[in-house]
Amino acid sequence: MKFDTVVKNAMIPQGDRLVPATILVKDGVIAGIVNGEMEPHLLEGVNVIDAEGNMVLPGCIDSHTHFMDPGFTHRETFLDGCKAAAAGGLTTIIDMPCCSVPSVRGVAEMENKLNAIKPQAIIDFGLWGGVTGEDVRNEVHYKIVREQADAGVVAFKVYMTPSVPSYPRVTDPEMLECFKAVAETGLPIGIHAENYAMCDFYVQKFQKEGRMDGPAWSEARMPLAEKVAIQLGISFAEATGARLHIVHMALGEGAILVGEAKKRGLDVTSETCPHYLVLDYKEAMSKYGAFAKIAPPLRSREDNELLWQGLQNGSVDFIATDHAPYEIPTEKAAEDMTIWTAFPGIPGVETMVPIIISEGYNKGRIKLSRLVEILSRNAAIHYGLYPKKGAMEIGSDADFTIIDLNKEWVIDQEKQYSKAKYTPLHGMKLKGKVVKTVVRGKVVYDEAKGVIGEPGYGEFVKRQTISKLDRKITF
Repeated sequence: MKFDTVVKNAMIPQGDRLVPATILVKDGVIAGIVNGEMEPHLLEGVNVIDAEGNMVLPGCIDSHTHFMDPGFTHRETFLDGCKAAAAGGLTTIIDMPCCSVPSVRGVAEMENKLNAIKPQAIIDFGLWGGVTGEDVRNEVHYKIVREQADAGVVAFKVYMTPSVPSYPRVTDPEMLECFKAVAETGLPIGIHAENYAMCDFYVQKFQKEGRMDGPAWSEARMPLAEKVAIQLGISFAEATGARLHIVHMALGEGAILVGEAKKRGLDVTSETCPHYLVLDYKEAMSKYGAFAKIAPPLRSREDNELLWQGLQNGSVDFIATDHAPYEIPTEKAAEDMTIWTAFPGIPGVETMVPIIISEGYNKGRIKLSRLVEILSRNAAIHYGLYPKKGAMEIGSDADFTIIDLNKEWVIDQEKQYSKAKYTPLHGMKLKGKVVKTVVRGKVVYDEAKGVIGEPGYGEFVKRQTISKLDRKITF
């Protein structure tokens, strides 16, 4: 077989070792992997991507983004989000259904979103489907869930607390109905796990008491509110047979709860985000205020450590970002805006991979084989994209994240590709940097050249399989 692209001087994962290899690419997929280097004459007339002895991972995946398009493009366009993701080493993102107008709660809305974002995509992308309390009340939840599943969404999202007006939260019995509907499809149901009544009561209580400091946000939306929400979700999964996924888990004890559910044989998974691994709420929210405001909120150093342990032992299945940028003058720091009224959300796609490399792999918290799982393989398996995505195998898409493990650098919010020039990670010193991002054999980001991917190149990636036998995430 003739090949059209090679990645030379690559160091690829083999278990917990990095080994030298040359990767052969034909028509955007991996056609072969050669140990070591190839004879120079064999590379004549071939597009060569030089990895320069750096680590080459299967393309990294962020399965939880809010790219705000269409409808909220003052915050970010899909192109802006893709540029930031490419610069962060991501080759595939999976976008949430809520932060667009209209929100994705049916096939018509899904097609509307695809028509808007596909021409902007420079990396590949999948879509979450949507179902809300309003859909349950209107008795259309079974219908819209089935239609979206047939159209290729990878999972369904429900909010236990309010999101945007076009995406109503669920009450407890409405969530149970959503579990039942999604269980019939075999797809995961992801829940924003915070008890609404508890959060609302204590937010109002703290406001009446005059608390306006940053840490008050985290203390009002207390750890117990997240814990009981996770416990309820697990109970609903056990009752319905649904595949429960805890999105953006901030609570360290949540990893223990998910691990216990796994041991009981329940199909329960979880993700956490880099900011929940490295930031302490008192420090970050005192320093950055609304620019560190997210939901669930930042928690303690103890939670950081428990989540790292969860990543190590498998009770936390993979990493995502909950990338949700907002406009600074109107939504984060408007006149008279307080910690209670500022919008909750931060950007994250540009820093996810570097933080896990620096604070996880380079500091010995995460082994190489586990690094591949939490950045790439497990999300691909979970959402039915494997082995097209998340694998470095013959026939898999030629998606690669190339990382200089030794490069030291500092996160600078002003240099982000996202429109949102803020992050509570600003000034953080890291070791390990993405130097190239390759999607289906094409370089879309080069550290020396910046983002060079072309809008419209990215493909909509539909779910490939939902068979439990094909989901190889183990605990």
